[in-house]
Amino acid sequence: MTSPASASPLGNRLPSAEDRQIANQLRQILAEHKAGEAHLQVFDPATKKPVDIILTLAMSDLFIQLLHYIGSGDAVTLLPIQQMLTTQQAADLLDVSRPYLIKLIEKGDIAHSMVGRHRRVKAEDVLAYKSARDKSRAEALDELISDSKDLY
Repeated sequence: MTSPASASPLGNRLPSAEDRQIANQLRQILAEHKAGEAHLQVFDPATKKPVDIILTLAMSDLFIQLLHYIGSGDAVTLLPIQQMLTTQQAADLLDVSRPYLIKLIEKGDIAHSMVGRHRRVKAEDVLAYKSARDKSRAEALDELISDSKDLY
């Protein structure tokens, strides 16, 4: 998958063994404090003093999810939800061809806007379509499994 131009990859590489170990350790620490706010203390090199950081439950959840992927050795890309994507970037995100994405846009399945003569789509709209598509696929698969049980 091609990363959107504004996406920020983790050093443009897969996490190292050390990255994975640190991510898993930090994820475990955050998960233990999931019932409430997590209090972290980091060293500020500028002031040479420790700084207390309080993570809300929402921030802890986000970090835990991010650290899970890094700890599993997966490459991670951050994408702002309001980011406008080119049709190629959106197609890559959905793992479909660009012409197929254009058909989805023309059918009205994915909202878009025009910038000059180029179509742009919000990452939020692409992810909403992907979520709905995945849900529909899961329901169809469940139905097939249910139907196959009736054959035995």
